[in-house]
Amino acid sequence: NIRTAKKDGYEAVQLGYGSRKEKNVNKPLLGYYKKNKFSPFTVLKEFKGFDTGEMKIGDEVKADLFAEGEKIKVRAKSKGKGFQGVMKRHGFKGVGGTTHGQSDRLRAPGSIGQSSSPSKVFKGQRMAGRTGYDTVTVSNLKVVKVDTESNLLFIKGAVPGSVNSIVELIKN
Repeated sequence: NIRTAKKDGYEAVQLGYGSRKEKNVNKPLLGYYKKNKFSPFTVLKEFKGFDTGEMKIGDEVKADLFAEGEKIKVRAKSKGKGFQGVMKRHGFKGVGGTTHGQSDRLRAPGSIGQSSSPSKVFKGQRMAGRTGYDTVTVSNLKVVKVDTESNLLFIKGAVPGSVNSIVELIKN
């Protein structure tokens, strides 16, 4: 779908990727797809900054949008690492050797607060928890090659995300 300043108050383009069964789509979204005469997409995302004047509903966005040698930003969800302790998650050093009667506290965080005043743990205290699967943006990655026949883009650098994850490419 194309959002225009006249109708919607801003300019943007909605892009869809992949296909999914109608039975797996909620009714409001299914009505939206039927109104625009599309089969349901796996991913539907809105992008601002497109020149909407030359685009029509149903147009495909190809790799030739980018040029060789161009610097771009790449945004994706980073690899999820599950529940991790403070050493892996925040780089805590641990408490050192097993001395002074200590036997099982090597990878523990140590103290997490004060005594009876304030009698609480302050917000933002770094603790163990789920690590990864955050939205990460890597800037200034270079487009090495654009293959228009296969609709492929070759990028030099660390692209975030796991294999087969969806990646957003942004012009600088």
